[in-house]
Amino acid sequence: MTDHRPPAEAPPMISFSNVNKNYGSYKALVGINAEVARGEVVVVCGPSGSGKSTLIRTVNRLEEIGSGTITFDGQDVHGPMRGSDLNRLRSRVGFVFQSFNLFPHLSALENVTLSPVKVSGTKREVAHERAMQLLDRVGLAAKAGSYPAQLSGGQQQRVAIARALAMEPPAMLFDEPTSALDPEMVGEVLAVMRSLAADGMTMMCVTHEMGFAREVADHVWFMDGGSILERAQPGAFFGAPQHPRAQRFLSDLRH
Repeated sequence: MTDHRPPAEAPPMISFSNVNKNYGSYKALVGINAEVARGEVVVVCGPSGSGKSTLIRTVNRLEEIGSGTITFDGQDVHGPMRGSDLNRLRSRVGFVFQSFNLFPHLSALENVTLSPVKVSGTKREVAHERAMQLLDRVGLAAKAGSYPAQLSGGQQQRVAIARALAMEPPAMLFDEPTSALDPEMVGEVLAVMRSLAADGMTMMCVTHEMGFAREVADHVWFMDGGSILERAQPGAFFGAPQHPRAQRFLSDLRH
């Protein structure tokens, strides 16, 4: 694992301060206080229904919060903002979904060029050239003209990563990016994520891929019941988890 983090005085890329969220009487997030440093890779794990996906979706305001503060690169994510401000914020937060969310009527190349042209006003030929570089980076330059239905799940997810990178975001969020994939396709997506981490991209990843967490994460956050119960470096978390719930979670995984 390579440490790409900047000096400690640099403000965090993502900060959660006393964040709470309820769905009616159900407490989805409870008193979340945590930070993701610039250049850091954080893996969020925990059992189903623990609040992991809700947490990551609050960072680009796909989910509203009930109280507290979240900042992204210094911006108050849940402060008052116009629709155009929200679109600008989301364009700076690379988000990769579980279900790819590609436009089926657009080719891989067109999926990657759409946001730079429409949102950022990038000239089409410039966006095209950058998109080809990104498709090459995720190993899919030869598939630029293919439509999502012509691609495997792993290929679609790699196009989705290229699409997120096209906006040159300062951080990338991954919400269970491999959980909809057949097992043989998981590795090709994780390989792209590993290369991003190696290049120093700030990343927050909700995933069940514990091998990836052990190898790539700077910190692992373990969630249950809407709270972060344990935060540790991978060696400590996997070797000697402190919280009883984390101990049980890892024991269940091993069995």
